[in-house]
Amino acid sequence: MSIELRNISKRFGDVAAVQNVSFKVAEGELVALLGPSGGGKTTVLRMIAGLEQPTEGDILIRGQRVNDVSVQKRNIGFVFQGYALFKTMSVADNIAFGLKIKKWPKAEIDDRVAELLKLFGLDGLGKRFPHQLSGGQRQRVAIARSLAPKPSVLLLDEPFGAVDAKIRQELRDWLVHLHDELSVTTVFVTHDQEEAMEVSNRIVIFSRGNLEQIGAPRQVYEQPSNEFVARFIGVLNVLELRVENGVARLNELTFPSHGVAEGSSLRIGFRPYAVQISPQLSEYRYRATLRHVYFLGVQLRLELETPSGLTLRTRITKDEFVRLGLTEDQEISFQIREYRVLSRDGFTLNPEVSAVHQAPSIGEGI
Repeated sequence: MSIELRNISKRFGDVAAVQNVSFKVAEGELVALLGPSGGGKTTVLRMIAGLEQPTEGDILIRGQRVNDVSVQKRNIGFVFQGYALFKTMSVADNIAFGLKIKKWPKAEIDDRVAELLKLFGLDGLGKRFPHQLSGGQRQRVAIARSLAPKPSVLLLDEPFGAVDAKIRQELRDWLVHLHDELSVTTVFVTHDQEEAMEVSNRIVIFSRGNLEQIGAPRQVYEQPSNEFVARFIGVLNVLELRVENGVARLNELTFPSHGVAEGSSLRIGFRPYAVQISPQLSEYRYRATLRHVYFLGVQLRLELETPSGLTLRTRITKDEFVRLGLTEDQEISFQIREYRVLSRDGFTLNPEVSAVHQAPSIGEGI
């Protein structure tokens, strides 16, 4: 393994920023640390870099324990969110900075800088200063500088947070291609779920200093380990049901009780794509009114309101919306094709949360 964290904790006074975190990053892997603000992801990244020391636990890089190894000797490249370029240095001098500190021969420095300028699409910009570059170019210079000394690990803290949406998308694509070409072990912090899903091989999800789940993007989306992950990765409809007469019910919506006792609560969750709709009122089990349509490009997000006032969210393609002849304030029928049991009476059901249950269709009993 390139990086391994063993039971890492970090406290700042009485505040536990990271609690008993363990995970591994394989050689050449691209891993995202994802979570809301204050989740602990940046603290973990800084501990790997050596900018923070763990209160408990061990950090290993390529099998070597590095808790007491200085930042300079860890052979790590670190890219900060705000670029941290030297304003009075040219692009070429910024990239060469770490090589000069390590006392590389001048000829080797010149060759390495020229190589990186070409690799990063910065040809002809070596003599410019940071203020003469676009945000995307400055970020590429920052990454080139971190890779110049050929580190064994590249760490990026919210690397695309300071650029606009269009440049951010371009940089995501560019980072994936760069990683495929260089195969350097890379760990990056983000709070953007879409960014983590699109770029990384695996995602490590944090909340309040705890590691909630590790997995490939599709795994954490389709098989969330708990309700936090299910809600944080993508949109989730959540219903709080009550078991009455052996049926879990919320107003007009009914589901199997899943063994929950009479009078107890049952929480279920389902993704928008699990809600199927039709303009034919007899096609699906339930009825609703299509209240709002939000344009998202190729897809549309729809909000449905049931007769009892429940709001449910679904997504369909623009073409499907046109084909069905849908309009706002139209009455439609719908079904919930599948769902997950999240908890009952407040207790998370870990064995069941990853299980997909098929909802009864029209004409079926509960």
